[in-house]
Amino acid sequence: MAILTEEQSILKDAAKGWVADRAPVVALRRLRDSGAWAVGHDPAAWAEIGEMGWAGVIIPEAFGGAAFGYKSAGLVLEEMGRTLAASPLHATLAAAGALILGGTPAQQAKYLPRIATGEITAALAIDEGPHHRPEAVAMIADPTPAGFELSGKKRFVPDAAGADLLIVAARTSGAAGETNGLTLFLVERGVVGLSAVPLHAVDERAAADLVFDGVPVNETAILGTVDEAWPLLGAVLDRARATLAAEMLGTATAAFEITLDYLKTRTQFGQLIGSFQALQHRAAKMFTELELTRSAVEAALDAIDSASLDIAPLASLAKAKANDTLHLVSNEMVQMHGGIGMTDACDAGLYMKRARVAEALYGSSSYHRDRYAMLGGY
Repeated sequence: MAILTEEQSILKDAAKGWVADRAPVVALRRLRDSGAWAVGHDPAAWAEIGEMGWAGVIIPEAFGGAAFGYKSAGLVLEEMGRTLAASPLHATLAAAGALILGGTPAQQAKYLPRIATGEITAALAIDEGPHHRPEAVAMIADPTPAGFELSGKKRFVPDAAGADLLIVAARTSGAAGETNGLTLFLVERGVVGLSAVPLHAVDERAAADLVFDGVPVNETAILGTVDEAWPLLGAVLDRARATLAAEMLGTATAAFEITLDYLKTRTQFGQLIGSFQALQHRAAKMFTELELTRSAVEAALDAIDSASLDIAPLASLAKAKANDTLHLVSNEMVQMHGGIGMTDACDAGLYMKRARVAEALYGSSSYHRDRYAMLGGY
């Protein structure tokens, strides 16, 4: 683990204590069993997150944030990932990143202070198909005398069911598959023509399909430059990928630790199953992959904070590695728990379900391996 500053150490300890007390795995079970899957989080817990300043961890101090940077955001999300804490924090930070990178002073002043306090949540509405392909955006933004009208659909938008603000990618020119002709728009909840269809996701998060039926937006809702959003969108998504990888690292680490404890207590044939060499080898493999993943995630977050030229390849490396490691560890968690691992009484299934959803968000392993190669000139 990299050396943390005093502020980062305090933040990490605070996050660790809060999730253990207010957002343990049992809280996710309560959320699921209550039937509140459409909301996807506990509003009281989100209010506490806002009060603690975590929603403003990357936001400049001028807008009420802490300006601690992306490594600090990763520390919080890693702790939340350990207990599968259901929260719109990641989605909101991703949208805040878009405003920080591409927003006008007026847009930043309007939204960032409210995000920093947790008053509003936000989400990125990018993908329209079953797989992550941001260049495949086909949603049309038709010009009008007052601005544009958005028409089309967004699929499986994370934490969008109750989001107060959406960052929406639409096509102002060109065709799906082209990187030119994309524009980002700010769309507020409740606008005429926008409807959300909540999805009952396996990980109990508040994903939704969004339908835009001639949603009107004026010129003040344009984020960045018309037709030229691709570089900004790539930068925004890389920050979302790196921070999601940090959350996934926390999930994988907790799954490994739970499994390791089980190996040390479960007996079979009169012996602890952790004494079996085959299981020891599999545990060693998981530990090694976790350490490699931590290095990749920390490198990506450090690159963002230092404005490195390597943000894009490091973000893809971190996400691909986190995908593979969490897939491995969640599988092993179920298998090493044996029969009980297949039951709802065991938390293993909850970790596996979150793993499968997180793997698909913002790019699968194959997507990021291909992207990493292309960025390297292959």
